[in-house]
Amino acid sequence: MGKDSNLKIVVGNRFSMVKENHRKSLEKAVAEKKADRQMVPLCKFVSRTKDFFTSSSCAGRIILLQLPKNENKLDASFHRKWHRKVREKELWQGIEADTRGELWFKLDSFILHIGAGSLENAKKILGCMKKAGVRRGGIIVAKPGKFLVEMQGTQSIAFPVKAGKEVLVGKEFMRYNLERANTKLGQNYEMLKRLEAVFRQELK
Repeated sequence: MGKDSNLKIVVGNRFSMVKENHRKSLEKAVAEKKADRQMVPLCKFVSRTKDFFTSSSCAGRIILLQLPKNENKLDASFHRKWHRKVREKELWQGIEADTRGELWFKLDSFILHIGAGSLENAKKILGCMKKAGVRRGGIIVAKPGKFLVEMQGTQSIAFPVKAGKEVLVGKEFMRYNLERANTKLGQNYEMLKRLEAVFRQELK
């Protein structure tokens, strides 16, 4: 057996091991209800394919994010988090509750990581991404046996709503932006459905 053949076996074994580890992580997250509901069908399908796996991902959400006084994002914490459309009453309950530092209103779009064992298969994922209309993404890891493609939606909103105990925004302003956020979140989830449909068609 030649040197190239040995390398292919090593690379193939490495990919199989990485794929299996991510499959188990996904199953555990789903069982413990830690996986985003909107992302589960897509991730389960990709996990069942021979040549691909999913890594850490988020379906998109509306959040109230609490930042400490030093504004260090590493120390930020979720004050409220919704993976669905939000009602005005529950948003204000979150804003008016006790907080420290700054409180930000944010809409985060989905982020999805898909792994492949070869550059050819990573490019296939990029083709699916383009076909589904996802405009932001690329290969972020490229090494023998592991290529990782990251893709993101483009729907986003972010601004501060509170500093210490002082609310910085009014009712009309937040009503307008909450409506925008709810609409954009719906569009974000529709994009995920299109992406899943393309994967099911192309990754056979």
